[in-house]
Amino acid sequence: MKARMKNPAMVLPDAMSGIQNIYKAMHTGGVDPHTLELVHLRASQINGCSACVYGGVTGAKKAGETDERLHAVAAWREAPFFSDSERAALALTEAATRLADRSGQAVSDDIWDEATDHFTEEQLAAIILMVATTNFFNRLNATIQEPAGNNWG
Repeated sequence: MKARMKNPAMVLPDAMSGIQNIYKAMHTGGVDPHTLELVHLRASQINGCSACVYGGVTGAKKAGETDERLHAVAAWREAPFFSDSERAALALTEAATRLADRSGQAVSDDIWDEATDHFTEEQLAAIILMVATTNFFNRLNATIQEPAGNNWG
């Protein structure tokens, strides 16, 4: 399969520099890199972005994530492999990704309160930016039909 076009973030000269600055900021937020990788992977799974799921698994494995945990991300609620803080980050990820699936608050007070029990404001900012940036790339890749393995997300 071939993408319909080059990734839009690569077509416009200034787009990637802004995106790279967001990634740099995310990684200075004090969140365990494994948690950020899980957040990226879960949002990509929800959105059905094969390029980002592929890239998420590849990146997580390079960061030292185990196959056991990666195979269980889609069913994290039922799997015993995740810490309470990772579960809070994954719940926040799902709520912030599935905005249209909710009436009322997109992120419930219960989900938010659980996240704030585990993360500082700076860490929450990094997680939210990871969710938003992942959703951004998921939408770019789905629109242009970016195949898995080209890995822009």
